[in-house]
Amino acid sequence: MKIEKLLAYGWNPFFAREWEGLAREDWLPGRVVADYGQRIRIVSEYGEGMAQAPGRSGNGLINPAVGDWVALEHVAGYEDYLVRCVLPRRTKFSRAAAGEALREQVVAANVDTVFLVQSLNHDFNLRRMERYLISTWDSGATPVIVLTKADICAVVEERLREVHRLAPGVDALAVSVLSGNGLITLSRYLLPGQTVALLGSSGVGKSTLVNALAGSELLKTQEIREDDSRGRHTTTHREIILLPTGGLILDTPGMRALSLWEADKGIREMFGDIEQLTAACRFHDCRHQDEPGCAVRQALDSGLLEPSHWESWKKLQKELAYLENRKAGQVRQAGKEWGKEIAKLQRAQRKNR
Repeated sequence: MKIEKLLAYGWNPFFAREWEGLAREDWLPGRVVADYGQRIRIVSEYGEGMAQAPGRSGNGLINPAVGDWVALEHVAGYEDYLVRCVLPRRTKFSRAAAGEALREQVVAANVDTVFLVQSLNHDFNLRRMERYLISTWDSGATPVIVLTKADICAVVEERLREVHRLAPGVDALAVSVLSGNGLITLSRYLLPGQTVALLGSSGVGKSTLVNALAGSELLKTQEIREDDSRGRHTTTHREIILLPTGGLILDTPGMRALSLWEADKGIREMFGDIEQLTAACRFHDCRHQDEPGCAVRQALDSGLLEPSHWESWKKLQKELAYLENRKAGQVRQAGKEWGKEIAKLQRAQRKNR
């Protein structure tokens, strides 16, 4: 197996070990580098190729996401590769998919770092950033906050202080593609074989940032409306781009909303102080209203706990409780459907005796 091409796209000992357990002579490893809906683009030791997206063809395989490593097979008579299985993921950034049906949407797989991109105009929103941080921590990747369009903001240092108060210990950088300020600092995350995903709303400058880091116009960009700083989607699909430095950038379409899918680790990281306070309350079922010995109320009254931080935690707790109830409902419904199928088979067996 030619390893150089795979190493350039992030192959490492973790995936090599997983491959040893399933590899067959007629299979070869490849990485999903773009998703076009019914077809995906992959990179293997032989270069780029195309494959059908197996999860959408009803053959029972899990749906590969951009960034996944997969086992490929080339069958005579078929132009596209066939995806035989998806290797276990090191990291996974997920959200609850839009629509009525409750399902997980994997936005990016096997990324090392996530650039959480917000622009220093009307898009700047700490509560939205909070959600992205929670999802990134839960994914297993390392978050880095990137504030774009620093050249049009008169209060850059103030914004950075707000971010550091929200997420102490998380790297936060203000950059300007127009002036070039901050771009060199970003390059320290884009090491050979390392994958960085760009996540954020439309119009924050993700595609412009990719072009600046690549040193060429790889992606289309669009102007935003100056009155409200809103932009339209420029990137229409997820795609991994190999930079001249050897780093890998996974560009994603702008997300209008980020609905959490799993948040256990992320909630602990973002709201560890509140969880310590709730555990210190006198009563285990404290509602944190007017109960005696409520550590939360004491922290709010003394100014130790910011009201906005507390309100955000309460809102997320309600959202996550609703999500868990829906998941439990799905499990119960699946159990009922399975029970009906078993009963149907048993009736058929009795008739055939």
